[in-house]
Amino acid sequence: MRKITNHQDAALALAEFINDHPSLFILTGAGVSTDSGIPDYRDEKGDWKRKQPVQHQDFMTSAATRQRYWGRSLIGWPIIRDAKPNTCHQALTELEQLTHLHLLVTQNVDRLHQAAGSQKVIDLHGRSDRAICMNCGFQCPRDEIHHRSALLNPDFLHFTATAAPDGDADLDTDFSNFDVPDCPKCGGILKPDVVFFGDNVPKQHVETALSALEASDAMLVIGSSLMVYSGYRFCKRAQEWNKPIASLTLGKTRADDITHLKLSAKIDQTLIATLALIK
Repeated sequence: MRKITNHQDAALALAEFINDHPSLFILTGAGVSTDSGIPDYRDEKGDWKRKQPVQHQDFMTSAATRQRYWGRSLIGWPIIRDAKPNTCHQALTELEQLTHLHLLVTQNVDRLHQAAGSQKVIDLHGRSDRAICMNCGFQCPRDEIHHRSALLNPDFLHFTATAAPDGDADLDTDFSNFDVPDCPKCGGILKPDVVFFGDNVPKQHVETALSALEASDAMLVIGSSLMVYSGYRFCKRAQEWNKPIASLTLGKTRADDITHLKLSAKIDQTLIATLALIK
């Protein structure tokens, strides 16, 4: 494995990688969105920075878990909703316009790639701007649930807390009196249309992504530690199919031992410099 830490050298190496493999399968993670003010999950060693996010089974079976989640979302969701695309998102849109992108698969649920203009995107873990009823399938914008929560729970609006990933917040208080909005159609459980930890990625997303990977020249990982199997699986398959893997991610990743080119450099600076070299 070739490892580079200086962003200028990293850009030279990445530009060479792209020229040699002009049709890329790109996988992005939380490190792409941190400059937009959205926190990531893990540190540069791949360890959790905070308590693990809500688990799917807990959310579905525990009313208290749902109260805590939606209560903290009163603080955390506006951070995600109001975030704007950053230099990384814009650079990847430009890479698509230069026809070097076969497909972009993102582990993020913030929709910032689409906001930046990217067209060939799969939201592997869903999208946080939409809510869905787990009983009848009713869907509505997340903001509708946010506004209903605020109207039902005015006593919780005075809290402040540090934002956590995916619309959560680091708030510890008593949520036992929080009134959780239910489905307006059937009274069922409303959940953000995202894949919580412990749940499965939709099979169609995986199949579409694997087909794109098979048709691509190489795989490029950006801003992901790959500690979650849903993303790491594509690296394993790339290895099986003899697809070269490059990683532009600060710190350790789960796929370091099968990565051909490891760029542990600033993502935004490296992408900007790379684009200047391949235009």
